[in-house]
Amino acid sequence: MPARRTALISMKPEVRALAFPPDLLDRLRRAVDVQDLVATDFGDPRVRKALADTDILITGWGCPRVDAAVLADAPRLAAVLHAAGSVKGHLGPEVWERGIAVSSAAGANAVPVAEFTVGAIRLAGKKAFRLAARYRDSGHEDHTLDPSMGNAARTVGVVGASRIGRLVLRMLAGSPYRLLVSDPFLKPADAAALGAELVDLDTLLRASDIVSLHAPALPETRHLLDVRRLALLPDGAVVVNTARGSLVDTEALVEECARGRLDAVLDVTDPEPLPLGHPLLTLPNVQVTPHVAGAMGSEIRLLGEYVVAEAERLVRGEPLAGRITAGDLQHIA
Repeated sequence: MPARRTALISMKPEVRALAFPPDLLDRLRRAVDVQDLVATDFGDPRVRKALADTDILITGWGCPRVDAAVLADAPRLAAVLHAAGSVKGHLGPEVWERGIAVSSAAGANAVPVAEFTVGAIRLAGKKAFRLAARYRDSGHEDHTLDPSMGNAARTVGVVGASRIGRLVLRMLAGSPYRLLVSDPFLKPADAAALGAELVDLDTLLRASDIVSLHAPALPETRHLLDVRRLALLPDGAVVVNTARGSLVDTEALVEECARGRLDAVLDVTDPEPLPLGHPLLTLPNVQVTPHVAGAMGSEIRLLGEYVVAEAERLVRGEPLAGRITAGDLQHIA
């Protein structure tokens, strides 16, 4: 019988409590031996000693960076299972160079983001945020017969066929929308399977009533929606961003929204957080939320469930569902 593997959890203690409540921790312990220590400082002598016996490192928000020095203290380390989304902030290239398997719970985190996004799209189609501000400031007005309101026969453009972008398209499929998608790595047949038409980005922007951003933050996607591209959007269009703030030129978006030509629903911004008094926080046709679309509170358990399932796959010798390779880093968030 093969020896049981030993896991070490590295994240903020308050995150661990939400990601691995007692029932999930018990399930994890049935698969692997879990060290009692929660590692928040890889330089701590107790943590360095624990790393020497660690086969699986379970990471999350608050995990320090795993670099060559940390790996030197963890000769048995075979896998890093991340109970969150992006792994770029805490894993150095040395992890992949040593052949350590890496998995991310980005697939689990994608679900609440997609649900939030679809809710924002539906509310945006009703001009709900703009009308709420008008109701607050000027009193009730009847917009029942306004042809610019409503979701029927509207075009939604999804920029980026990422995990979240694909989920959004699937959730919107069958709704009274025309769905467009733009992604340089997507094939027309795959777009059709998602219920969407594949078009180039400029075409998508010209045709969309609502644009939802789901591209990763990379040097080539910075200010993907710049002055020129924002100008392509039709009057009254809405920009929904639950991806990364750097995808949009903030100054250009402020100018378009201040003119009243475009509306925006933003869960992410550039900079983030916005300083108090920033125009995006005061414009009546812009709704800004403080990066809450992803797993939070009770939803953090979803990330723990994903990691426990990955640990179970690992000990059974099965492929990791959320595996991240070194090559993936070039095009994921």
